[in-house]
Amino acid sequence: MDGQYNARSPAVKRLMREAKELRDPTYEYYAQPLEDNLFEWHFTVRGPPDSPYEGGIYHGRILFPPEYPMKPPSVILLTPNGRFELGKKICLSISAHHPETWQPSWSIRTVLVAIRSFMPTKGGGAIGALDYTPQERQALAKRSVNWSCSMCEMVNRDTLLDKEEEERDADRTKDEELAAQISFKSEAEVKAEVEKAKKQQQQQQTQETSSQSFNQSISQSEERSESEESLSPPPLPSPPTPPAPAPAARRRRPAATRRSDLSVDDSTRINDGHGNGRGLTILAWLLACLLLALLIRRVYRDTEDIPI
Repeated sequence: MDGQYNARSPAVKRLMREAKELRDPTYEYYAQPLEDNLFEWHFTVRGPPDSPYEGGIYHGRILFPPEYPMKPPSVILLTPNGRFELGKKICLSISAHHPETWQPSWSIRTVLVAIRSFMPTKGGGAIGALDYTPQERQALAKRSVNWSCSMCEMVNRDTLLDKEEEERDADRTKDEELAAQISFKSEAEVKAEVEKAKKQQQQQQTQETSSQSFNQSISQSEERSESEESLSPPPLPSPPTPPAPAPAARRRRPAATRRSDLSVDDSTRINDGHGNGRGLTILAWLLACLLLALLIRRVYRDTEDIPI
């Protein structure tokens, strides 16, 4: 069998190791892979004490996925027992019906211990569960001892050890403690968990969608602002600042300023002289006219006084 599988596969390594650990039967259980298929195991478990299954021996199959131990196996019962349907994958926390509760640390030994622990519990409408009466289960337990498997040709009564031959080890105690943490799922519990998982998934998707929409709106607004900036005209360049005058120019500027001030004063004086001369001329002309008028009047009087 070693040459048929990839020795590097985690599932192959794990199953080969567990096959070595479980190669010897015990009083309570026994499991080994088929000779031609490492991923299909057949198991045998003894009915739990103080229950209608006490004294019975039950046979079944375990089907492992290629992703084992990261994904759980499927469990199928083959021996009539009154607790589980035959040939149907049963719903357990350790089975493929509930991969969300599976833990990679669980082993095949954990699965076997869990099956024995769940047999006395009530079916409660779970997948693959039966609710036979205690009397019917006791009758099936007595007949199960002589039951044989048509696939692996194993007989239940020849598979497990007697009570006196059993040697208990630490690994079995550890697996029993792990099995105590597993719970059998009823149909109502399965539906409730499925609905809860769907709601959580929808809430997560809604949050992711809103977050994506928010990010998209931000990116669109940024792109819009960038496009508006690209379409707006560029700002006008500021007028160049005149260079600072050289020291020599700064020294010459006061002289030029004084010359301009002097020219302004001179022109003002010239204009004032022209104005004053014109006023004197008009005044002299008026005085002359006045004297001439007086002279004419005197002459006119004198001529009137001369006798004719």
